[in-house]
Order: sequence, then C-alpha cells, then structure tokens
Amino acid sequence: MMVDRRYDRDGELLAKDHVVRLREYRSDDGNTEFRVSWKGPTGVTAQGYKSRKELEFSLRPINPSASAGELLAALGFEISQEIDRYVELYRLGSAVVRLEWYPRMDVLVEVEGDEPGIERARQVIGLPRSAYSAEALIAFAARYGARTGTPAALSLAELGGGVPTWEDR
Repeated sequence: MMVDRRYDRDGELLAKDHVVRLREYRSDDGNTEFRVSWKGPTGVTAQGYKSRKELEFSLRPINPSASAGELLAALGFEISQEIDRYVELYRLGSAVVRLEWYPRMDVLVEVEGDEPGIERARQVIGLPRSAYSAEALIAFAARYGARTGTPAALSLAELGGGVPTWEDR
C-alpha cells in the first residue's frame, strides 16, 4: 500500500506548482516506511519526459506516538489531497517501474529514472512510446470519469466503503 498525503498552506504551494508530500509505504510483511518530499514546478523535456526537481527523505519516528503529519501541521500545513493506491514496484536497470491500482480508476504504469533507463524499461514493458504521458494524475482521473461516466476515486475515503479495484486483481 502506498498512502500519499499532500500538504499545503492556503494554496500557497499549489499556486507555485510545488508539492509537499508525506508518503507511507506499507509492505505485505507489516513493515512501514515513511518519506517526506518536496517537488518543484513540473516541466516537460523536448523528448516528452516529465521533469521536476525533487528532494526526498526517509523518516524514522523517534517517538512512536508522534507522526510526521503532526510535524507538518505544527508548521501550518494542512492535507490538501489524499491518494491511496496498491503498488507493485520493479527495478529495470536504472529505472523504477510501478504498477499502480487506485481505489477506482484504471491501472497505471509509472516509469521513473534517467532517459536511457526509461527507454530501456519501456522496451521491456512493451508499450509503445505513444502510450506514455507526462500528464498529471488528475488528467488520468478526468479521462476515466469521462469514459466511464463514474468519477475516479483516488483515495479510499472517496469510495464511501466500496471495494477498491486492487481487491479484484
């Protein structure tokens, strides 16, 4: 499980196309890893790759009763977006490939890495270059809603108790 919580202060970060994110990875063996990230403005390279500066740090709580979310709240941040998904993670050379199941939406394949690594991974996966996009998640969600007539659900809370798609896999 990958649990993302994006934080903002009265839309200040959104206005600059910045993201502060707290991510929790819950593995099948019961272990949990936390990461906090800052992402700068999004760009797209001439070759069509999404590009943005990112700083990410692993967190290990010293006090088990405290949370990184509490730290961000103490600094004036509030949750601005919740994203929950089940993921499978693969390393292909210098690229990382994630299969992502959202509570209600199409399964996505995300490929990250340097350009040569992305191209090698793409060839292994077998999807044509035209099937890849540098679009934001919200664009995929909008297309899903338009195609199916049902809005995408990016968080478990949006399902209202419904069964997430990864339960059907």
